[in-house]
Amino acid sequence: MRIVVFASGSGSNFQVIAEKANELGYEIDCLVCNNPDAFVIERAKKLMIDTIIINHRDFSNREEFEEEVILSLKDREFSLIVLAGFMRLFSERFLSVYEGKIINIHPSLLPKYPGINSIEKAFIDNADEVGVTVFYVDSGVDTGKIIFQEGFINNAKTIEELEERVHKLEHRIYPLVIKDVLEGKL
Repeated sequence: MRIVVFASGSGSNFQVIAEKANELGYEIDCLVCNNPDAFVIERAKKLMIDTIIINHRDFSNREEFEEEVILSLKDREFSLIVLAGFMRLFSERFLSVYEGKIINIHPSLLPKYPGINSIEKAFIDNADEVGVTVFYVDSGVDTGKIIFQEGFINNAKTIEELEERVHKLEHRIYPLVIKDVLEGKL
């Protein structure tokens, strides 16, 4: 079972997904990154994972960028696209090519706190419960069909403490959910 991981930033989720791959029975075919300065590229190099860098800024619109991504993935064999901090929305065209094959993780218990700065919003609101959601990607912002959620009671005293707890939860559950999705269990 092979996956393609899309990431735009530091890549901490990518790192955990890669480190757990053998143990959980899947393989990362490649990393797709839209940010040539992202630290995730260094992580992929150290792990000897093939990387495709396609800077979205080199294209006049989202559709041209996505067509280049589709072309780059055309001859690769994989079952699932896993978003791990990929900071771009997809067009209907891209979603139709990979329908039902794109999952993402979000640092909130959706539908609460969609979009950016979710942890900060939950902290400011002093939310009783926070957590993470894994879902199938659709054309909305964090609106796809929920695959899995897990939360915890929020007793964080600082935003940094809450961020640490949320990221620790992401790192624990995302590789396991990927495995279950690949095996048709979720």
